[in-house]
Amino acid sequence: MNLPPLTQSFVLHFGEMGSRWGINRTVGQIYALLYVSAKPLNADEIADTLNFSRSNVSMGLKELQSWSLVRLIHLPNDRREYFQSPQDVWQIFRTLATERRKREIDPTLSMLRDALMETPGGEDERIAQERMRQMHAFIELMTDWLDEVQKMDSATLASLMKMGAKVQKLLEMKDKVKQVFGMASTASGDSDVSDATQTAALVLPAATPETPTKNEH
Repeated sequence: MNLPPLTQSFVLHFGEMGSRWGINRTVGQIYALLYVSAKPLNADEIADTLNFSRSNVSMGLKELQSWSLVRLIHLPNDRREYFQSPQDVWQIFRTLATERRKREIDPTLSMLRDALMETPGGEDERIAQERMRQMHAFIELMTDWLDEVQKMDSATLASLMKMGAKVQKLLEMKDKVKQVFGMASTASGDSDVSDATQTAALVLPAATPETPTKNEH
């Protein structure tokens, strides 16, 4: 392997981890090489660098293209095909999430929907179907969340991830506001209080204290 020590250790690691991620060693090393490469590489360059056969490199590149993890480009005055990996790690995250959803999550949701439409033949099937219903609801909740995440730009997504426990504190504060307004609603029997509860709970996380204004004399 004709690589500097730092790059070589990265490429070898991705090859070793490939089997755990559902790809083979060759594909893992090809992807790692393209990710750290300062310029697009053609298949011959990849084969020479990694000491792989040309046919193995071609198969590996096709698999990476099927995952949308590499793209084919052409350079001026060069008829050869070159390949490049996305450099934005958030874009890579979105791509992997989308592809895994298509390959793993969507088929599971489809099967669960079909199962939930069936009429249970007995108590055991009723229990099984109820657990499938819970799984279906959970997966749909996660996929809806993922759809919202996919719409965010990289900077917004990074900010969201950095919030960490702050998100939990905001949710706890929202629950406390709901509780206070709920008690007021019970005491007064006023339906307007219930509406105020919902409004306050929605606005609270984004609210900021207003700057006091000086009284005019």
